[in-house]
Amino acid sequence: MNWLELAELKRTEIVEDLQRLIQIPSVLDEKAVTEEMPFGPKPLEALLHMLSEGEKAGLITKNIDNMAGHIEMGEGEEILGILCHVDVVPEGKGWTYPPFEGAVANDKVYGRGAIDDKGPTIAAWMAMKLVKEAGIELSKKVRLIIGTDEESGFRCVDRYFAKEQMPQIGFAPDADFPIINAEKGIATLIFTQTGSSDTETIQFFQAGKRTNMVPEEAFALIFGGLHSIKEKFNEFASEHHITGEVVQEGSMLKVLVHGKSAHAMEPNDGVNAGILLAKFLRTISLTPHSKAFVEFLVTSFGDESRGHALSLNFTDEVSGDTTLNAGVIHYAPAQGSCTQVSMRYSVSYPFEEKLSLCRETLQHTGITLDLGSNSKPHYVDKEDILIKSLQKVYERQTGEEAELLAIGGGTYARVLKKGVAFGMLFPGRKDVAHQVDEYVDIDDLVKATAIYADAIVELAGKNTKAGDI
Repeated sequence: MNWLELAELKRTEIVEDLQRLIQIPSVLDEKAVTEEMPFGPKPLEALLHMLSEGEKAGLITKNIDNMAGHIEMGEGEEILGILCHVDVVPEGKGWTYPPFEGAVANDKVYGRGAIDDKGPTIAAWMAMKLVKEAGIELSKKVRLIIGTDEESGFRCVDRYFAKEQMPQIGFAPDADFPIINAEKGIATLIFTQTGSSDTETIQFFQAGKRTNMVPEEAFALIFGGLHSIKEKFNEFASEHHITGEVVQEGSMLKVLVHGKSAHAMEPNDGVNAGILLAKFLRTISLTPHSKAFVEFLVTSFGDESRGHALSLNFTDEVSGDTTLNAGVIHYAPAQGSCTQVSMRYSVSYPFEEKLSLCRETLQHTGITLDLGSNSKPHYVDKEDILIKSLQKVYERQTGEEAELLAIGGGTYARVLKKGVAFGMLFPGRKDVAHQVDEYVDIDDLVKATAIYADAIVELAGKNTKAGDI
């Protein structure tokens, strides 16, 4: 079966389906959460849209508490799960194309979620339709499992698998090709500083909205002379090649700094506005409590993202460096400070030992460390038949070697007992997930659709013997 040729015939349909999905601004809305809309109205709308598409195609659908659902085809006792998500991170500022339009330009579709994860979701969905239309018999149930809270904690799939059977095998089209068989652990570390009753130089500091994004903007309200602070800031901005401003706001000054957003799995792809602002504030005269806060940020995250200053650094051959992203930073004198850090740690990371070392390092700084959440690393052995099968598919469809990869991002694959991340960012393509002007190449969408169709048949086709995979 020439899956690429069949996918090419669906090119227009693939693009139009993706545009419709992008046009739903499915960002978590905590203020609009109800029992019927557990993550707000738009993530639910995106879920219902996909389930409706499944029904139109004559497939079985199921909605689990408006949090997640699946589209199913095939017969059998075993299940092949394809785990996707339709929620997206906030759009941010500075887009060339509207973030929720699905504009087509330069042979790309632009929009929030284009590559993470609406484009891959549509590719997987169209692959199911191709297999169905080809009339190929399946020996397993194939479920496209759709979540709506991947970007904010996996609550959707937690609920889904509390009520539905765990697939025996599966993949998540939510990362890179060829195959990701190792996902780092993801922990939220919370660094806090107790409050102060003194009148502090810094009256307020805020950066970031999500731990899984590098903050693109930060601001502080401070006491000081407008002329002198403005002059210092202009020198700092010129030296560091950044933009921002200092303006009078009542009796205080507002200092605003712009950075560059990126996914927390590689903080070096972005520019952390919060750390830049702290570096600037370090150049002015500060009261003790304010100074301790700023010193902590600059010392811990100012020079690199690998955690050396906090004794959290670690690397291994399977998954590479441990990384830290200071994603949400807040300071107010009476409340103290709270810095929420997304740590993506290596597969063999000695977790408790490293956290103990970090706490020792923080002694006498006035900063304490607490663990907010922890999702352990996920790893599938390179000799596993699931890996071998997907390698065969990828090499058959691309003619390229199916190298195994490790990532710092967390996909739904980690909730499966035997699951991997499988595309759809191709080697050599720029990773623009969580960034301004996020896009997906249309040629890649078509190619990924062919790969996923082939994978479905390889893993769940009638010729696949039960228990082989």
